[in-house]
Amino acid sequence: MGMDIEGRTVIVTGAGSGIGRALAVEFAAGGARVVASDLDETGVQETAQRIRETGGAAVALRADAAEVAGIESLITLAGREFGPVDIYVANAGIMGAIGLGDEDAWDRIIDVNLRAHVRAARLLIPHWKSTGAGYFVAVASAAGLLTQIGGAGYSVTKHAAVGFAEWLAVTYGDDGIGVSCVCPMAVDTPLMSAIRDAADPGARLAANAVLRAGATVTPEDVAALTVSAVRSGNFLVLPHPEVLDMYRGKGADYDRWISGMRRYRRALESES
Repeated sequence: MGMDIEGRTVIVTGAGSGIGRALAVEFAAGGARVVASDLDETGVQETAQRIRETGGAAVALRADAAEVAGIESLITLAGREFGPVDIYVANAGIMGAIGLGDEDAWDRIIDVNLRAHVRAARLLIPHWKSTGAGYFVAVASAAGLLTQIGGAGYSVTKHAAVGFAEWLAVTYGDDGIGVSCVCPMAVDTPLMSAIRDAADPGARLAANAVLRAGATVTPEDVAALTVSAVRSGNFLVLPHPEVLDMYRGKGADYDRWISGMRRYRRALESES
């Protein structure tokens, strides 16, 4: 089920740059009142300022959206400035360690890329159920439908984020709660640039695996499609439509898909 965004209160995490900033700006352009959050205080304040300069309504807060206290602070700020939260956009994410990583790396990426979504849902779903309306946007990745060469933690947590979004949609859709899950491939963001330009050859391999799989889209492209999906109530948001064919191919013949991905990995490694 879709939701008209005009006059709605929206929280966007990871809004200091990239997709998060574009989402905050796009929601505000549609008449939503935005609470922008990021660990980068300078970046997120700039996002809110940009929105206000164009006549939109926005406030910013430095908060860790992976922690319950951080999410609570955002919900409190939203309520004080604009009213109860109508839409929550769980966009904050990290690439994490290359390869298998260590215990600390796994704890951090699970917290940021998965538990942040679960913790936000726990805080918001009861109110949304009581009012019969609410919307959760999970910004995942095509890696959550396919895989991420080079990064086990990223691939696993993005799969989990997709799975959690599916569960929310199945479980609470009849209660008036909408869910969209955003799964792009390469997006022109500071995160992608940092991975592409990293000294670590494993990180560069991970970046090239995404960059060579399809076109690089802009954060604004992703934001426009996401807001449209919220309005229409569509679950799966694919800024790269070809991902659907890749996903269907994976499901049709898993062994063939894995063999193809191995060949792709070897080809990338031979070029590095």
